[in-house]
Amino acid sequence: MDLIHIHSDDNVAVSKVPLPAGTLVNWAGSMMPLLTDVPAMHKVCVRPIAAGEAVVKYGQVIGFAKHDIARGCHVHECNMEAGQHQVAHDFCRDYVPTQYVAAEDRATFMGFRRPSGKSGTRNYLAVVSTVNCSVTVSRAIAAHFRNSGKLRDFPNVDGVVALGHDSGCGMSTSGEGYQTLLRTLHGYIAHPNFAGVLLIGLGCEAMQVKSLMRETGLEKGDAFQVMTIQQQGGTRAAIESGIETLTTMLPAANACVRQPIPASELTLAVQCGGSDAYSGITANAGLGAAADILVRNGGTVIYSETPEIYGAEHLLTRRAASPEVAQKLMDRIRWWENYTRINGVALNNNPSPGNKAGGLTTIAEKSLGAQAKGGTTALQDVYLYAEPVRKKGLVFMDSPGFDPVSVTGQVASGANVVCFTTGRGSAFGGKPVPSIKLASNSNLFERMREDMDIDCGGILDKRYTVAECGERIFQHILAIASGEQSASEKLDYGDNEFIPWHIGAVV
Repeated sequence: MDLIHIHSDDNVAVSKVPLPAGTLVNWAGSMMPLLTDVPAMHKVCVRPIAAGEAVVKYGQVIGFAKHDIARGCHVHECNMEAGQHQVAHDFCRDYVPTQYVAAEDRATFMGFRRPSGKSGTRNYLAVVSTVNCSVTVSRAIAAHFRNSGKLRDFPNVDGVVALGHDSGCGMSTSGEGYQTLLRTLHGYIAHPNFAGVLLIGLGCEAMQVKSLMRETGLEKGDAFQVMTIQQQGGTRAAIESGIETLTTMLPAANACVRQPIPASELTLAVQCGGSDAYSGITANAGLGAAADILVRNGGTVIYSETPEIYGAEHLLTRRAASPEVAQKLMDRIRWWENYTRINGVALNNNPSPGNKAGGLTTIAEKSLGAQAKGGTTALQDVYLYAEPVRKKGLVFMDSPGFDPVSVTGQVASGANVVCFTTGRGSAFGGKPVPSIKLASNSNLFERMREDMDIDCGGILDKRYTVAECGERIFQHILAIASGEQSASEKLDYGDNEFIPWHIGAVV
């Protein structure tokens, strides 16, 4: 069968291979001739669609026909547009309480128990910059430990990572943008994947070290130290002092050892990037199945990328745990509608050129495929970007769709492992949290073998089911959380992917 028909209500199907015009495909018990070329992963009309009529995929409206579309025609930008479609959000209509695995039967992983009570999956030291002006110093300190060989004497330490960014000054010292960066920095400083942190400022920036500590309740101690370049007497002196400070933290960090920890203390960030038309059928669906397993084991799943749920948010509001949770999600949608409007951007025009080449036409189509990675359990809460996640189960954290920015917020919110699906071949990895890459198709998996962890393409040719793929992903999450290196870690990704979300003017 060369076509995938996802839902019985769909008037389009997805091509598994490139199909030239004139090809006869077996459809509904008869041979259907293709009237146009249909690239692999693209949509083909399987029922006549009149001009203005809805194009339906996943059992949901993904757009509207610009003109009559005959059976057997390619369906894409040439004959389809987003249009306007109102859906009923039906708060909590489909809410079903989660069926948890019995406590004695729940999965475990080998992690690091921190004094805060939180659990880590990695054991790094960090140099965190409050402002772009201190990034050079922070990176020089981290480079010393990477290049000097000093870490060879501390085998339990995964490394020293410098978290630099391009903000921290030229901004207001209050308001939405400031609070967003404050939450992000605090979330990383307090992250359980760090055994120790050195915070470095310049000294005169908007994001002051003392203000950050006062507003977040951070206090200096053996595992948390601060300094500014100006107080240290300049660049070279600050680098030397930073090296000395982190050197004193190494013995305690190295004394940290892995121990059995319930999977209920895993917080999984789910992401997709470089999506194609297979993503919603294979990788996202498999990841959603794994997310459901983790939730049933008492764990937490953070779903994000608000512009990429646009057009599919009703599937979340309908399974919200309460009307208040559903309304919080809608409040973020309305915020984004205003935010994009005042910045001259169309929120419903999100698909990238790569997405479109992979067969995705509208944001609704992309969003409906993307939402699969959140699984099927109830939505327990909605959080601002980098806001600490306090509820167990499936939650949503507001963020842009740009993957590094979104993952940065998820990690700041508490994620200690990331699963990242891709159909086109995204290059991503993060520190201090490991990222597992899931390929939507086997061609990608083989072509970028060193970058991918799991091939989800077998769902297409029925080598395994979505449920079997989800179980495989879940077991891999446990292995990676226990110390096995992911593909992106082997390639040493993560030194450039800390990108906090900028909100507001740079002045």
